[in-house]
Amino acid sequence: MSHTFYPSVRQRLQRSELAVPGSNPGMFEKALKSEADYIFLDLEDAVAPSDKLQSRKNIIQALNDIDWRGKGKTISFRTNGIDTQYMYRDVVEVVEQAGKHLDTILIPKVGVPADIYMVDALLTQIEEAFGIAEPIGIEALIETALGMSNVEAIAASSRRLEAMHFGSGDFAASCQARTVEIGGLNPDYPGDQWHNAMSRMVVACRAYGLRPIDGPYGNFKDPEGLEAAAKRASALGYEGKWAIHPSQIDLANSVFSPSSAEVDHAKRILAALEEAAESGKGAASLDGRMIDAVSARMAENLVKKNEEVQTKLSSQ
Repeated sequence: MSHTFYPSVRQRLQRSELAVPGSNPGMFEKALKSEADYIFLDLEDAVAPSDKLQSRKNIIQALNDIDWRGKGKTISFRTNGIDTQYMYRDVVEVVEQAGKHLDTILIPKVGVPADIYMVDALLTQIEEAFGIAEPIGIEALIETALGMSNVEAIAASSRRLEAMHFGSGDFAASCQARTVEIGGLNPDYPGDQWHNAMSRMVVACRAYGLRPIDGPYGNFKDPEGLEAAAKRASALGYEGKWAIHPSQIDLANSVFSPSSAEVDHAKRILAALEEAAESGKGAASLDGRMIDAVSARMAENLVKKNEEVQTKLSSQ
């Protein structure tokens, strides 16, 4: 293990992240009653320019009037892009008026570390001025060629940074990829065309202690496609996926929760290695396969994730 080590940031269960347009306050209570781990109220792509200012007011009211945390939700909102006229007022008005109820801020189309620095500096000043004791986390959407080319530097940019999200739709547009399906695959490509980018981002996240989250799957009437995309992300080490429709929540929760069989096998690995250690051995055999300290680390990840899920379920 290197002497350079970045501990994991604050851990939050983030199997499913429901996107809720700020322009549709009628959806807020439905989101609260959903099984989503995470809710983000959106001011960016889901909101028309003519609705931006009213949506900001809607979000401020929702943060102040609805007990999101009391219902076990982590609550966030997505700002408009840093390249727009709306972004700085999004941060200033929402955080000044409702920051004490906010867990994180999601920043779209992050391209360079300075984008994170800008938001971090604003948050630091507002928190001090308004006496917000609990620091608000930052989450970065990596969805442009520029952002992916700088993903490692972005991951190391701020102690506030908790997670990075892969946005395949805007990433495809930025790369001029031949597809019009958000999160879907081009059948002309021999495999998963997003694999390289997603793999690079998950490595950056894990190197710097961040949570990697997969973005949306646009066709909410295609549960099989969503499940396949979620399983690919989970296999790489992603912790969760967006839900752009309530029907996608349960599937995301299921895919990103360890199965009972996986947990049972992980516990058997740990028990076998503990028994081997008592005999002075560093490795053991289980079901015809060699297991050692590496096996223990992988097994511990599954057991820990299962404990987080079970704690969430028991609190509901």
